[in-house]
Amino acid sequence: MKVDIVIPTYKPDEKFISLIERLMTGMSENINKIFVINTEEVLWDKAVSSEWVSGYENLKVFHIKREEFDHGRTRHEGLLMTETPYVLFMTQDAVPYDNNLLKELIKVLDSNEDVAVAYARQLPDEKCNKIERLTRDFNYPDTSVIKGEEDIERLGIKTFFCSNVCAMYKKDIYMKLNGFDYPAIFNEDMVYAGHAVNAGYKIAYVAEAKVIHSHNYTGREQFHRNFDLGVSQTCHPEVFEGIKSESEGVKMVLKNAASLLRRGAVFSIFKLVWLSGNKYLGYKKGRAFKALSREKIMKYTMNPGYWAHICEEKS
Repeated sequence: MKVDIVIPTYKPDEKFISLIERLMTGMSENINKIFVINTEEVLWDKAVSSEWVSGYENLKVFHIKREEFDHGRTRHEGLLMTETPYVLFMTQDAVPYDNNLLKELIKVLDSNEDVAVAYARQLPDEKCNKIERLTRDFNYPDTSVIKGEEDIERLGIKTFFCSNVCAMYKKDIYMKLNGFDYPAIFNEDMVYAGHAVNAGYKIAYVAEAKVIHSHNYTGREQFHRNFDLGVSQTCHPEVFEGIKSESEGVKMVLKNAASLLRRGAVFSIFKLVWLSGNKYLGYKKGRAFKALSREKIMKYTMNPGYWAHICEEKS
């Protein structure tokens, strides 16, 4: 089985180069084409040479303007160019852990007819701090699971958890469900997963498929990120209305704090509280964005271009 891969890029760097080289050298037998949709050609030219691109015959690069980028539409347009029944979405900063990534995701989709999308485990990189490592362990454990509508009561919002950092979709189901919603401020993967679950399909977390991907976000960055997360959930009540959300975050904070305490990392506990507080405040502001002034929204968001569209029109 060969798959097509869609990767949006913006200011690509050495991680992106490493990602493509790892895919092309270690997993070429499972790759049909890689479609890169890059934002701003001038920024691409500063980082990636035309000679390097020409060395990969099945690497197709397309350039768009910054104002044309949308988390949902850009990926959707990439998928429309694909030719294979399964399509993998990745981000430019996710590097395969080993050469089994594609095979493990394909295997799960092949063996489960009702699975609409399968996403990979994300492992922390060598520069990752203690708190982010614990968060990665919480969100991406070492045990695979297939989630469906019957799990909503038990798992709450985790039922819809999915990440386009590395996720493989069945194209026929994707088209049947009308794909990603757009304009999308953020969280297009979980919104799609919610629609899939509500339509009777399942979401697979594949712990055996692994990528190295992590961030050391500051408190301010966590606030902006979670503000947009809250906005996305408010804009999609058909998915998130009445679904337990905050309790999952509290569970993660308590588990991480206990782990840090056992290690004697007291200072890190204070940092965890600070970061978690910013996450929660940003999320709550995002959920209540309709009551905010335009000025405050533009101050809080990390995606100002999104606000050229009216979110209320999608509610």
